[in-house]
Amino acid sequence: MIYDVRHLTTYTYASAVTYSHCALRLLPIDGPGQRLLESGLAVDPAPGEVTERTCFFGNRVTSITVHAPHRKLRIDARSRVDVDRQPPPADDGASWEETREAAYASRDLSAAAPSHYLHPSRFVPRLPPAADYARSSFPPKRSAFGGAAELMRRIRDDFRYDPKSTVVSTPLAEAFGKRRGVCQDFAHIMIAALRGLGLPAAYVSGYLRTIPAPGKPRLVGADASHAWVSVWCGAKLGWVGFDPTNAMAIGNDHIVLATGRDYSDISPVSGIILASGEHTVDVEVDITQRD
Repeated sequence: MIYDVRHLTTYTYASAVTYSHCALRLLPIDGPGQRLLESGLAVDPAPGEVTERTCFFGNRVTSITVHAPHRKLRIDARSRVDVDRQPPPADDGASWEETREAAYASRDLSAAAPSHYLHPSRFVPRLPPAADYARSSFPPKRSAFGGAAELMRRIRDDFRYDPKSTVVSTPLAEAFGKRRGVCQDFAHIMIAALRGLGLPAAYVSGYLRTIPAPGKPRLVGADASHAWVSVWCGAKLGWVGFDPTNAMAIGNDHIVLATGRDYSDISPVSGIILASGEHTVDVEVDITQRD
């Protein structure tokens, strides 16, 4: 499937901003089951400096610096992506105990190495209650893939999607205790639960595009920024995607934007400004399937 994606972010400031420096992670890259056909960024006001690099995790990072005073910053990212993913594996692969041992024994230091995703990170600290919650999905000798799939479904059943219950800075323990949040919270909770058992888990940002069946509601996160989890299920299966918000495998309706240890590694827009007063942010995402 070929998709056209438009991600429009507009910042409106209460007073004039005299200087703005931002790191943008809004352009997809090629990856397993996904091929980037074209992409581009339009920023208003036009930045005086633009540089692009690839971060350690393989994500595209565009840095912009705006020197002209402005009350509004408009970032328009557009991409065309060809998505053709393989179906979920039929073979469950190695047991979760074997997977855990292999992850800790790995000497691979590449971006996709499981060792980078085993330990606590900024937004996913060690959370023993989350690990305890996961244990019933991982009885002895069960495959890492089978346990992660069940954990994903349990999170979908036990937690409530509630956009008003959390913000980006809400501590993970609070979201877990409330049993509610948004896709970012559900992804972080699943990651904390898996890492608590010694299983590598990564945070993936992107988009989810769905067409509901007649009379059925759209899936949560449709035509919006979305987040899910990638779990290392052993050397044979490698990394497998799970969407705990919707209890579904990652397929051709998911478009990967960036991957990291948690949200702090892949924040779409981050940076500093020189200004006083408050600001508002408006985000619009439009995904169109091309024939």
